[in-house]
Amino acid sequence: MDKDQIVLLEDRGLILITGEDVKNFLQNIITNDIEKVNLSNSIFSALFTPQGKYLFEFFLIQSKDGYLLECDNKFTNEIINYLLKYKLRSKVEILDISKDYVIGLINSEKFLDLKKNENKTGDTIEFRGSPLFLDPRNNNLGARILSSLEKLHLTIKKLNLKITKPDTYFAKAHSLGIPIKGIENLKDQLFGLEANFEELNAIDFKKGCYIGQENTARMKLKEKLRRRLLPISSTEKLNLGEEIFYNKTKIGKILIEQPYPFGLLKVIDPNVEEFENKELLANNKKCRILKSVQ
Repeated sequence: MDKDQIVLLEDRGLILITGEDVKNFLQNIITNDIEKVNLSNSIFSALFTPQGKYLFEFFLIQSKDGYLLECDNKFTNEIINYLLKYKLRSKVEILDISKDYVIGLINSEKFLDLKKNENKTGDTIEFRGSPLFLDPRNNNLGARILSSLEKLHLTIKKLNLKITKPDTYFAKAHSLGIPIKGIENLKDQLFGLEANFEELNAIDFKKGCYIGQENTARMKLKEKLRRRLLPISSTEKLNLGEEIFYNKTKIGKILIEQPYPFGLLKVIDPNVEEFENKELLANNKKCRILKSVQ
């Protein structure tokens, strides 16, 4: 994505979480540390099952009233229902405000220029009344702006930006080993560490307990991670659930299919270094790992 371009992400949901107990409420549930979130910093985080398996992923941004949770819009209602299940007597309000906002994505260099021009610090700034933050998973994925559609179009006009299709963004994320499309297929299929959430800055191992923390910490401390979610490339169509083989040995399966496929692959026995640059087969279709473990 060029400096004069902006992508409008139409498949995103936005949840406003407010209330007297909001910070403690979120801290006891999410995988990252809510104390890191302020007007100058936003985080990527997740919700796990009690066993530490993948459920939902999202960004958390400070708002004037509480926190904004930005997620894939396929999961907006599920996340709200999940949070309500743990609300109990907590003084917390949870509201879907997706229809009032749009998520824009700009080049990282453009963000740095804006930050300099606005004389601001931090990886999250306010620009024309809207939060704008570098992607905490990887700065190469640009910066995100949360804004009303009308306000965003005025920003686009003021900055002389051109709206472009999101394909470049999806392809870039795929090349970096970060799934964007098809993440609904990951739900309850792999552990958070297998989804590379440590490398994507979504887990804080120094914070207190959260749902799924026990198994996650055990896997980390005992180095029991044997599989990872890795991007796969192929000139042929890879389908969900197809098994992946290396020298007739099964090493994984496809969890996300085309156009940006990912597979859950062994990284031990055999070690990933043995086959990371080799030809693999998925249902007799040639493929290879696009990016190895970070």
